[in-house]
Amino acid sequence: MEQACAACQRLPGSVSLLAVSKTFGPEAVRAAYAAGQRAFGENYVQEGVDKINLLRAEGLDGLEWHCIGPLQSNKTRLVAEHFDWVHTIDRLKVAQRLSEQRPAGMAPLQVCVQVNLDGGANKSGVAPQEALELARAVAALPRLRLRGLMAIPEPHADAAELLAVMQGLPALLENINAELLQGGELAQAMDTVSMGMSNDMDTAVAAGSTMVRVGSAIFGHRPAKPTPAG
Repeated sequence: MEQACAACQRLPGSVSLLAVSKTFGPEAVRAAYAAGQRAFGENYVQEGVDKINLLRAEGLDGLEWHCIGPLQSNKTRLVAEHFDWVHTIDRLKVAQRLSEQRPAGMAPLQVCVQVNLDGGANKSGVAPQEALELARAVAALPRLRLRGLMAIPEPHADAAELLAVMQGLPALLENINAELLQGGELAQAMDTVSMGMSNDMDTAVAAGSTMVRVGSAIFGHRPAKPTPAG
């Protein structure tokens, strides 16, 4: 990450690392924690909740849990009650449920609107031209704090093409910030561009990402799912 920041004249501290621990057991989180990592991303809600409960019971302090997978309406209560962040708000109904189900005694849930930057057929997220409307609605909900935008661009063989696509996300964030701050709809400017994974982290940093979601480059290749019997 420091090398990627240096290559584009960015300060190393301007990009944070989210370690994607999905499919890895609690021992992987413990090892990363011992090395100083505190923020962890989970795609599968129940798996993440099990890890959160176990590690909290063990007394690991200061862990920050991010839900970074597609979120179904029937899973929102578990997420609202256990996670600190949600990166994948792609429709208002999910945000409303998270807001209603966030316990009053907990800090506001930090959320990002997911944007389908390049129209990938298999990617979740709102179209860029719809992001302002969703961000405006999410910003008005209690017990949530709108922190930024998230995207998973399609892979590109050409690094310059990928960079051009990725640059659209921080530009969109800037435009939405201007709209919502001018209208008094945001108390604080959004500050998070969640973009970049193990295979495209350098390009994402060059494009302006502020948080990269890295799994295999930290934990290794994910274990294969067991083949069902019969």
